[in-house]
Amino acid sequence: MTETTTGAGGGSVGIVDHVVDGLAVYRHQAEAPDAPRIVLVHGSMDRAASFLKVTRRLPDLEIVRYDRRGYGRSVGAGTCATIDDQVDDLLAVMAGEPAVVVAHSLGGVIALAAAVRRPDLIPSVAAFESPMAWLDWWPSNSAGSTAVRISHDSGPAAAAERFMRGMVGDQVWERLPERTRRERRSEGPALLADLATIRGEAPYEPTELPVPVLAGHGTESKPYHQEAARLLAELAPHGELVVVEGSGHACQSSHPAEFAAFVRRAVDRAVEQR
Repeated sequence: MTETTTGAGGGSVGIVDHVVDGLAVYRHQAEAPDAPRIVLVHGSMDRAASFLKVTRRLPDLEIVRYDRRGYGRSVGAGTCATIDDQVDDLLAVMAGEPAVVVAHSLGGVIALAAAVRRPDLIPSVAAFESPMAWLDWWPSNSAGSTAVRISHDSGPAAAAERFMRGMVGDQVWERLPERTRRERRSEGPALLADLATIRGEAPYEPTELPVPVLAGHGTESKPYHQEAARLLAELAPHGELVVVEGSGHACQSSHPAEFAAFVRRAVDRAVEQR
């Protein structure tokens, strides 16, 4: 199993170098043996490949990405019933090696919960637009809420399609190859499992986060995503807010240079906190 992608310099920037409990893991080695180590965690209806533009801009860092359970090349690994299960997967990928964890969307919930459990392994976290769907003010018409309602009548595949249409727009969805649309629909069970994990009890308490936390949002993102990022930065004892001008929710794809700077700031925060 390989993922081979050619970068600007003509070289391969990522391969699946091993599988952890059914999860496809991609490693990008830095030239320096003592380079800071980063683990990237993607959100719902996404995969590790969404960080490739960012990874190309961080050649001096050791970067590990993985397809979360039920997505991408990990689609056959089942789904996670709880955030604790997701944290188990993240820690398994980390394999006992300390790393700064940088995450997008629901991946941020996983990263923050992991930092509460294992601050000895995670010296800082950066979470871009991590949702707080367990709060009373979270809107009932968000992409996730709409997908859940559709699933009740039409099933997981329809929920996945509706979620994707809400994120990328109908025109982009219709232009996708049928194979890609079929693959995305197959991730419906993982999407619904993700959404269920953040619609009950809070998976972590922001005021008890023991490590530096970088919370980010784009100026063009939904107001509730922006508010969640501001709230996280405000409540975390070592919180800091980063705002990316002109970015929407998919910052790692639309503004990879700015997201790479977000990663570097998380590394700096870990160093500053020592």
